[in-house]
Amino acid sequence: MQEGKTAVNNVIEAEHLRKAFGDIIAVDDLSFSVAAGECFGILGPNGAGKTSTIRMAYAFSPPSGGTLRVLGLDITREARAVKSRIGVCQQENNIDPDLSVLQNLEVFARYFDIPAAEATRRSRELLRFMALDHRENARAVDLSGGLIRRLVMARALLNRPELLILDEPTTGLDPQSRHQVWERLEQLRAEGLSILLTTHNMDEASRLCDRLIIMDRGHLLVEGKPADLVRRHVGRDVIEVTEPAEGLAAYLTERGVIFENLGLRLIVTVEDGRDLYREISERFCNGSGGCIMRTATLEDVFLRLTGRDLRE
Repeated sequence: MQEGKTAVNNVIEAEHLRKAFGDIIAVDDLSFSVAAGECFGILGPNGAGKTSTIRMAYAFSPPSGGTLRVLGLDITREARAVKSRIGVCQQENNIDPDLSVLQNLEVFARYFDIPAAEATRRSRELLRFMALDHRENARAVDLSGGLIRRLVMARALLNRPELLILDEPTTGLDPQSRHQVWERLEQLRAEGLSILLTTHNMDEASRLCDRLIIMDRGHLLVEGKPADLVRRHVGRDVIEVTEPAEGLAAYLTERGVIFENLGLRLIVTVEDGRDLYREISERFCNGSGGCIMRTATLEDVFLRLTGRDLRE
């Protein structure tokens, strides 16, 4: 630990946090904490308040109400100290297209008063870590989307942050690039780095997050470990029936089974679906429709809590 820094049990403590843009309330009475060394996720549909929340956490946008402490520091009074100790990877790939990959890191290091020789050493170390060392002299503008995201992440690690904040780090990446980013984040978490991330990718959240919250329209809906949330709000098994036969909905209602009727598809959630799946398959899936049973996922929780309607 660097001199002058104090260890804290929670790297983020938010209490009754509020963010307003005029008459629009983006975050409303939100409370949560992030423990040191964990990866904490914020999930929600478009307009839920995810980005507004983390922008307050990295001192880009001041809270409209409530309290927010990051690394034990009050974000409204000690923003400069907070910024020196965190790393931020925003949604936008705001790199300098006229500089090389290495130069982008070396120039950014000046914001933290890192000496030139040390900046070059750290930059090359991070490029190796992100598997970008073979492209250090390439122009940043010539990189693919996946390589650019890895460069932005390397830049966020230059000041050796105690907290890494990521806003949708893998949006738009192909599967190979996405998994490469996940592997690097898993390694950082294993080394003890605290991580706060927002994502729309439920596989990403399930794989990386120790705990997470789901929010909607500025409000907290649920908080917990991904597997616990699945068991609590969905169960173990999901049965999906396409083009459900007439009478299936009535049959499930009579048995008191929870289901969603989406018209051309009917979704059943149960703790143990083996017997029910067998009955539905034999009685209601002999025609043109299909019937499958699968393990419940975090996406099922997300859709149940936030709905299936399209958002702006």
